[in-house]
Formats: sequence, structure tokens, C-alpha cells
Amino acid sequence: MTKKKIQFSLVYRDMWQSSGKFQPRKDQLERVAPAIIDMGVFDRVETNGGAFEQVNLLAGENPNAAVRAFCKPFNEVGIKTHMLDRGLNALRMYPVPDDVRELQYKVKHAQGVDIPRIFCGLNDVRNIIPSVKWAKAAGMTPQATLCITTSPVHTVEYYSNIADQVIEAGAEEICLKDMAGIGQPALLGALTKSIKTKHPDVIIQYHGHSGPGLSMASILEVCNNGADVIDTAIEPLSWGKVHPDIISVQSMLKNEGFEVKEINMNAYMRARALTQEFIDDWLGYFINPGNKLMSSLLLGCGLPGGMMGSMMADLAGIHSIINKTLKAKGEAELSTDDMLVKLFDEVAYVWPRVGYPPLVTPFSQYVKNIALMNLLTMAQGKGRFVMMDDSMWGMILGKSGKIPGTIAPEIVELAKAQGREFTDADPRTLIPNALDDFRKEMDENGWEYGQDDEELYELAMHPEQYRAYKSGMAKKNFLADLQKLKDQKLGANLSPEKIAEFKHAKADALVAPVKGQIFYEFSGDGECAPCVEPFIGQTYKEGQTFCYIQTPWNQITEIPAALGGKLVEVAAKQGAKVQKGQTLAWIERDHAE
Repeated sequence: MTKKKIQFSLVYRDMWQSSGKFQPRKDQLERVAPAIIDMGVFDRVETNGGAFEQVNLLAGENPNAAVRAFCKPFNEVGIKTHMLDRGLNALRMYPVPDDVRELQYKVKHAQGVDIPRIFCGLNDVRNIIPSVKWAKAAGMTPQATLCITTSPVHTVEYYSNIADQVIEAGAEEICLKDMAGIGQPALLGALTKSIKTKHPDVIIQYHGHSGPGLSMASILEVCNNGADVIDTAIEPLSWGKVHPDIISVQSMLKNEGFEVKEINMNAYMRARALTQEFIDDWLGYFINPGNKLMSSLLLGCGLPGGMMGSMMADLAGIHSIINKTLKAKGEAELSTDDMLVKLFDEVAYVWPRVGYPPLVTPFSQYVKNIALMNLLTMAQGKGRFVMMDDSMWGMILGKSGKIPGTIAPEIVELAKAQGREFTDADPRTLIPNALDDFRKEMDENGWEYGQDDEELYELAMHPEQYRAYKSGMAKKNFLADLQKLKDQKLGANLSPEKIAEFKHAKADALVAPVKGQIFYEFSGDGECAPCVEPFIGQTYKEGQTFCYIQTPWNQITEIPAALGGKLVEVAAKQGAKVQKGQTLAWIERDHAE
């Protein structure tokens, strides 16, 4: 007898989020969407969420254009789109005013996002319920989220009670967000059955990372107990710290007797190849190779896979300082493995003492940072909990929501000694509305509010990143970082001379026909305009303008990109003074044309 129908979602955004820092560009998302559709197995696709828009801004890209472009093809064929929403923090790492949060759902619905997955890292319903109501009013399908972890306080009864509250408030779906993959399969199955028994019409979607290796067992348990939708990934970004691959999940559930869609493998291979192309193009430079590996060590510390890359980078810096301290004391230095085990052990020590907050953004970062600082201060002989910033204290004091467990007496005493006060206030009430101030800023700068107020929303959600994006500095800084990483990879075993020889082997030199000052945009009044410099890999058509040179006698000379092609190196930066005949750049022609 065939069991119930199980749907699948491709978490294309989270695949990248759990692998590295950046996301594909708008043009890349547009290219991969048809292949995802042609796979024929997905009823849902994650098109946006935490950090997606922020990292677009950091890369100098317009995130609103990317969201609209990625959603459009799925909207047209009836595949539901969904986004990750951090509740009180919306799409960022710190609290967001009510008026900005409410605007978010109007904007995202207009952009083509169907379902917001609303979560609070503390599972505090006060941070979830307002968003559920705002999303519903905007025409979206609100999906309330239970952040899954394994601790003495996170029981089936604990989670079921939260589910009851958010469903009563209007949530039409529930997501079991197993962000670290440490949710025990038996608990997840029992929780799914508990919710479905009481709320049979509520859709349950399971999201489990692969890191510690429990996710496939968990998927089987939740499906056998009534789950409706399963989040999956595709190669080359499946498994590791990411999510199980659709091929394995579909095969397992099909052979278990569930009704599942078939996979068009030709389309799968196209999507796989495109994803690998994006990695090879530029995204791979920001992916930590360690995020491709699974590790049972994650079961002990409970840290989510998505933050492992940043954790290892942080650990490297602390590791160096600790070893210098140990060496000065005449003590044995620690290996990387020694440090990793110490960190995991320290997270396991800290976590219960700060009340078992589910280890998901931003609380996973706070707990990890407390543990890291403890390792450092203990090596220095200062003890624990002496280097906690306001964000860490905010979590402990209740400013982000109610901690599920009990704060250790030693930390309570430390708070009192520092004059810090605990609060049980609704976190929303601590944040004043802000849209009027952002409207004023946009008016003063002459910036358009954008279609459906989406640019106003973007400034209000990510003010620092949006300002850098509008000024062009974000793109400039990002390209500089990318070039540095490319040079590091290229130059790992090559001399500077060999690097130059390699870059220029198939490229044509673009030279200055006159002397003067180089710039990349012309303001029309004879002055150099602020601009974004060209980026490595940028392509030019034959005769397309590459730059301008302003001569000492104020003549503006337009410099074409010769026969066109791909830019492989820039030799003259914005504002540089160049001599006649000096090389400005190297452009590699496409000899296949």
C-alpha cells in the first residue's frame, strides 16, 4: 500500500549559506532556475532568506532584482517559493523595528515570495506571532518554525506547546528547523506525530543539516509520522555541513512506500554543472573546504553547520594567541585538533550555563564566541566569562527573548556585579520604529523608494551595507577581496613573474594612447566621477568603452576595449596617472568566436 505523498523543497539559498559567505548573482540564478524546474521533483524552492540580501549588497549587487528574478520562473509554473526570516531580527543579525518588519512581508509578497519561514532562535512566540500576522495580512502563507536542539529542556511537550500557540495565532505551516542536525530522530518523529494528531491540516516541513550524520534517519522518522515536505540539496553542495541530496532522499522514501515525484536526471546534471560553474567562477573562493565534511564531533557541541567556516577562521586567530601565551609560560603548544576539541568541550560547558538557547543564528554565534573568549582568558589565567560583549549579555539578560533554561548562578552574580539587569519585557517594545528616518535619508539623497518600496525596505533592513552599495564602495571592496583570494590561490606555488606570465599568456595588452589620469566613469563636466572599477572576469564587446583618460590639457579620451573579451588583470587603478604606451589592462579574447 502506497503511503502519503511527500513533497520536496530545494534549499538553493541555504546550500550556499551553509557552504560559504556569498550567494550566486542574479544572472546565475536566472540561468539555474529552468534546470531546477525541469528536474520535476520540486514543489518548493528556497529563493531568499537570512544573509541572502546582505551578501548581495556586500557584493555590490541589487538584492531586490535578484529576488524578483529568481522567484519569477517558479511563480510562473506554480512551484512555491519560500524564505528564511529570523523573526525579531528579520534578515539580519540584530533586532528590527516593527514597522520595518511589517513592511518586509508586503515587499516580499510583491517580489514573488510565497512562504516566510519565521523563526526565533529562542523559540519565543512573542518574536514569531507578530510576523505570522503581518505575513498573513500581506497575502503570504506564514510558516512558523521550531528551532530543534537536544537538551534536557527541549522535549516533545515543550515544542508541541509552542506549535499550539503559533498555530492558534494563524500559522498555516510548521517547520522543524534542525539547523545543526543534532535533533534526535526519535524525538523528531514523536514531535511530528504530536503536532499532526492535534492539527492534521497543518503542513509540516522538515529542514535538517547533514553535519553530524543523523539527517537521513530523521527524515525517515518525520515522514513516517506525518511530515509533508522535506528540504533537500543537490550536488556539488549537498551533504557535508549542508543538507542531504535529493537523489538519496527520494530513493529512500520511494522504497519506503511513499508517493514521491521522479527526478529528471538530465536536468539534475544541468543544475549540478551550473552550480559547479558558479563555484569555479567565483563563489568557490569563499567556500571553506571543511564545510564539505561531516563530523560526529558536532553532536557534542550542537553548533550548526552553516557557521563552521566562520568558527574555524575565528579559532585560527585565537589559536595563535593562546599558543603564544602558552609558549611564554613554558607550556606545550596546542595543535589545531587540540584546539577544536577544547572549543567543542567549552561550548558544551557554556551552553547549559547560559540557559540552553537553541544554537541557531545569532545565538549559536554568541555561545561560540563566549566559548572562544573563555579559552583565551583561561589560558591567560583570568578565568571564564570575562570577555562578553553587549550582544552576548543581551541574550543572557532576556533582551532578545526568554531563555528556555536557567542561567547559572555564577553568571547571574556577574551580571549584578556589573550593574546589568534581567528583563522579561517583550523584545519588540525595546525597539522604536524607524521607517520615517529612513524615508528622510532617502529623500535627502535623492534615492528612489523603489518598486513596492523595496529600496526603502533594503535601506531600513541593512543600512550600513545599503549605503556602501549605493556609493559603489561595496562593489569596489568586494572585487578587491575576490582578486586577493584569486591571487593567493594562483600564487600559492608561483613567483610574481610566473603569475604575470600565466595571466598574460593568452591576453592582449590594452595600452594608453595618451598620457593623463585614468578613470572609469565620466561625469560630463570634465571631472573624474566616483565609480566602481572593472572586475576581473568582466567581459567587453569589441569597441566597448573600457575607461577614460583625462590629459593634462583637460581633454577626455575614451579608451575602447580593443577587440573585446574577458578582463584578466587591471594595471591602472582609478585616478592613476599613466604615460603614453603604458599598459592599462590585459583582455583575453574568446578565440572560439
